[in-house]
Amino acid sequence: MSRTPVTVRDAVADDLPALRELWGDILRRGTADEQLADLARVLDEADSDPGQSIVVAEYDGEVAGAIHLSATTLTPLNLEPAVLAVSPHVLPQFRRHGVGSALIEAAVRFAEAQGIATISTAAVASSRDANRFMARLSFTPQATLRAATTVAVRAKLSARRSAGRSAARPAGSRHIDRVLAARRISRENIAG
Repeated sequence: MSRTPVTVRDAVADDLPALRELWGDILRRGTADEQLADLARVLDEADSDPGQSIVVAEYDGEVAGAIHLSATTLTPLNLEPAVLAVSPHVLPQFRRHGVGSALIEAAVRFAEAQGIATISTAAVASSRDANRFMARLSFTPQATLRAATTVAVRAKLSARRSAGRSAARPAGSRHIDRVLAARRISRENIAG
């Protein structure tokens, strides 16, 4: 049985609807038109910057996956050059057909062309398959990226300050604090 080859190429404006379908879960909330406008802006920036690229993988002529590549540093503080391979997504019907491997191969070629020896990637934390795939390709966890709204963080900080000021805490609150801390550490170990 012959296998249909996967081809990769730079994304073009006609790919915007497919990119929205692929990356819909990580785009900012908004209407379809707003998301398409955001993607058009990202594509324009990638087209005008030789240190960026958006690559799509096609399977049997259909867009099956995509990845955003950016030549940057490992972190803002660690200035080792690295290629950041963001959101290597593959549509469910094309998984296990070599599309993900083709996208990571594109990241490797991009890194080599830039003279960069390190590739980092970001995949959705809840995507067990994506994270297993990355682990099989020798990507190891380096950090956990967390996000929250400013309002939520402000509320938690205010609540912590209020709790710290109260001299008389209920006797059971220390136990609850320990249980919550243990759960938080467990989640961090699983995510990391």
